[in-house]
Amino acid sequence: MKKIFAIVLAGIMMLSLAACGGTGSSTPAAASSEPAGASGTPASSAPAASTLSGKVTTGGSTSVEKVVGAFIEAFMAENSGVDVTYDPTGSGAGITGAAEGTLDIGLSSRALKDDEAAGGLTATTFALDGIAIIVNSENTVEDLTLEQIKGLATGEITNWSEVGGPDMPVVLVGREAGSGTRDGFESIVDVKDACKYDQELTSTGAVIAGVAANPNAFGYASLSAVDDTVKAVTVEGVAASEATVQDGTYKIQRPFVFVTKDGAELSEAAQAFIDFATSDAASELIVNAGAVPVAK
Repeated sequence: MKKIFAIVLAGIMMLSLAACGGTGSSTPAAASSEPAGASGTPASSAPAASTLSGKVTTGGSTSVEKVVGAFIEAFMAENSGVDVTYDPTGSGAGITGAAEGTLDIGLSSRALKDDEAAGGLTATTFALDGIAIIVNSENTVEDLTLEQIKGLATGEITNWSEVGGPDMPVVLVGREAGSGTRDGFESIVDVKDACKYDQELTSTGAVIAGVAANPNAFGYASLSAVDDTVKAVTVEGVAASEATVQDGTYKIQRPFVFVTKDGAELSEAAQAFIDFATSDAASELIVNAGAVPVAK
């Protein structure tokens, strides 16, 4: 009798344990099927990743390299699915690329000419730049008037002593035809097609290096690119700086522009890049790159 009772009791205990085990296993199963975000922290609290993707091709002015490079780095950090490229080929090539559709966005360091705008192109200014007049560090000249710069550029003034400098011949180092910096300088100083160049170089950096290497030389370069290897003279008493470019007191200045073709719809990524570069948030990038934000 005792043996039968023991067997029955053991059976009851096994049934109880099985019931408890079944209840315990059901809870994790239910938890694993709970939809994401249904627990304490909603799924929407996580930062949304950018959905932009694709490639944006830009190219043109070499003077805008530092500014556009900063734009590209910051934009791609926020939009990892977008690849923005930059081909430094000169403003003329950038404008042509936009017109022919080989570039999404052309880059120019000068305003569009009337015939370019009439031909179906639009310019969007994203920064301003002073064109610094640079001389060799050994040159004692500190200030020049626009009229003196004109004379130096055209060969009417052939010796630095004529403008208060040393008794040395004047050597003009400038950019190649089609350069936005050259066009800006020649247009503002009113020496279009009249300059007597000793050297015509294909980049802003090359002009700076050329002036740094020759005690007789002078040239022009984007303010954002000038370094301590050369000396930037004041123009009619005004130094090229962010403040003097933005308020217009420094006379030799030009815009940095995006060039796009009218009627050609930009990709979502290309439009987003332009929107980013012309937003208030881009001002710090522009300043850090040595250029001047557009007053708003």
